[in-house]
Amino acid sequence: MTMTTDISQQIAGLDALELSHREQRGVAARIWSRAWPMISAIVLVLAIWELVVLSGWRPEYVFPGPVAVFGDLWTRLGDAEFYQAVAVTMRRAVTGFAVAVLVGLVVGAAVSRVRPLRAAFGSLITGLQTMPSIAWFPLAILLFKLSESAILFVVVLGAAPSIANGLIAGVDYTPPILLRAGHILGLRRLALYRHVILPASLPSFLSGLKQGWAFAWRSLMAGELLVIIANQTSIGEQLDNARELSDAPGLLATMIVILVIGIVVDMCFGAADNALRRRWGLDQRVG
Repeated sequence: MTMTTDISQQIAGLDALELSHREQRGVAARIWSRAWPMISAIVLVLAIWELVVLSGWRPEYVFPGPVAVFGDLWTRLGDAEFYQAVAVTMRRAVTGFAVAVLVGLVVGAAVSRVRPLRAAFGSLITGLQTMPSIAWFPLAILLFKLSESAILFVVVLGAAPSIANGLIAGVDYTPPILLRAGHILGLRRLALYRHVILPASLPSFLSGLKQGWAFAWRSLMAGELLVIIANQTSIGEQLDNARELSDAPGLLATMIVILVIGIVVDMCFGAADNALRRRWGLDQRVG
């Protein structure tokens, strides 16, 4: 009996060791499977970039190579003004996006459930979504002058329609059986929205949020190029200054910063989408 118990414990220990080794290999494999396509893309882009520079298509003072640009970027990373500019831009982005989410949520919830509002404003919301953000700036500057409010105005108008349409689409595709179940349980109006409709529309709403952020980020960059506020440095202002000074390495370095911020935010939305898929049992992996 004692020998049998010892053998069982040894087998269990070996199984646990093998399982732990598989889990470690699984984590490493997942990290590598996500990292290598991005690394390959970066290497390919840098190689093409360097080849274009070496071809002499444009002089290097107009279109510098990766070494000069990343050298300038490295210098900027040691400058306090750079972080101040990033902080100002991100504050504007977060504030504008938060207001856009609130507006889009209210408008989308109202339009999705009230038929007269859908008939009156459904097409208008889509029309607003298709309007270029830059077209709003003359009106914004006329209303608010060269101020933070002008930038916030355009950011909200750029992002809110996409968020509202995402919620409307999610509500439209909510299974009727869930609505009937909610009515049977006595849920009405706000309670029905909170406990049934909003959870069911989360995938579409999350897609609307992601698209809304893209519009908000584009609107903000356009706004910071057009609306220069004294004593408030920003990424857009640094981009415009580099253009005026013909500082090609600084201009491209700033563009890389804008790109990296966009990628990081997109990864955050991707993580939220993956978490939602896992929660709903939709995260199907092969192998």
